[in-house]
Amino acid sequence: MNNPHSGHRKRLKERFVTEGLDSFSDLHALELMLFFVVPRRDTNPIAHGLLERFGSLRGVMDARKEDLEEVKGVGENATLLLKLIPALVRKYRMDSFEGDVVLLRTQETGDFLIPRFSSAREEEVHLLSLDAKGKVLDCRRIHKGSVNTVGVSVRKVVETALTTGASSVVLAHNHPSGLALPSEEDKATTRLVQQALKPVSVTLADHIIVAGEDFVSLRDDGFFD
Repeated sequence: MNNPHSGHRKRLKERFVTEGLDSFSDLHALELMLFFVVPRRDTNPIAHGLLERFGSLRGVMDARKEDLEEVKGVGENATLLLKLIPALVRKYRMDSFEGDVVLLRTQETGDFLIPRFSSAREEEVHLLSLDAKGKVLDCRRIHKGSVNTVGVSVRKVVETALTTGASSVVLAHNHPSGLALPSEEDKATTRLVQQALKPVSVTLADHIIVAGEDFVSLRDDGFFD
């Protein structure tokens, strides 16, 4: 039995091949993606349902697995694909920094760190370790949750810096649902980490706050002066 929606699917796929995805609405982009996991049904109502529930394509991609599965027509395979795509995009963006990476400017450091928070739904704290010439030695998540003097283990920062052989480190965390502006807690944590690293001769080079595709550097804001 022929799929009654095959003509629409074919046209949408051909449009993607010729025009790319930029001209697509969120609805059509979701429809196209769902073609590959919903082979025999009209995906338009499912895409509508997702957008009505979560508001935007980003909202759909950032939604929890449990919430996605509550939308009519969204099964296990669709949920898996919806969670897989942001993770693949994050990995793709991170892979652009493969090999020896040297970070000498704030913008370079921000560009390096932003993809690491792209799929984070809650606050995370990462530590970027650099050698004396600014080469990246390591970048890892050291805490999940609010960045404050209680939540961030200063001992973990120091241990990570020593383990990676860092000459300097950059503390980074995200504001998932806000602006990339430092709070008083952010500043207090920065001071605490600065003081803890001094006895082991490691410099806190910066504290960067990421919000979406934007970031703020506490060093550039004059806090370290």
